Amino acid sequence: MIILDHEQGSDEWFASRLGRPSASMFNKLITSAGKASSQADGYINDLIEERLKGVRVPIYVNEHMERGARLEPEARELYEFVTDQKVTEYGFILDDSEEFGCSPDGFVGEDGGLEIKCPTGSNLIGYLRNNKSFINKYKQQVMGCMMITGRSWWDLMAYSEGLSLLIVRVERDDEYIEKLAAEVQKAVDIIVNETENLK
Repeated sequence: MIILDHEQGSDEWFASRLGRPSASMFNKLITSAGKASSQADGYINDLIEERLKGVRVPIYVNEHMERGARLEPEARELYEFVTDQKVTEYGFILDDSEEFGCSPDGFVGEDGGLEIKCPTGSNLIGYLRNNKSFINKYKQQVMGCMMITGRSWWDLMAYSEGLSLLIVRVERDDEYIEKLAAEVQKAVDIIVNETENLK
């Protein structure tokens, strides 16, 4: 694990992610059931393009994503208050291979982490009614963070103003992480080889 202390959203942070699979997009490589994703080729092509051009492929930012970025600091403070745990923030964390990484919303204690989501009110109500759907939606990202950081659990939090807070602890699943690691490595091998071939 290699910790890069660039502020998330900064030019340095974007540069550190350039052409590298990131945990927030691991759902494009593997499904929550552990099968290869049909979206893998498109995602791999984007990352090859980034390596060849040296600039990131533009990502469409919608109002929900903007809202999430705005509410995240407030949600993190609320998590600290409710759990009486200190959250330590980092920028981008690379795997030892330096070929892929993650941007956790924070480390908690010696062995945990935090992922914050700020869904619409109706989506949060859906997650409150069915916690499993919340875990499955972000399983690849959370397991990817644990794979890269070596941590044993991750708190997945959903926050929307005026509604109940949802915090679900997700324990490390080594069987799933083994499948995830295989798909990530497969993607990395293609990215590295095809970038060299297409130069």
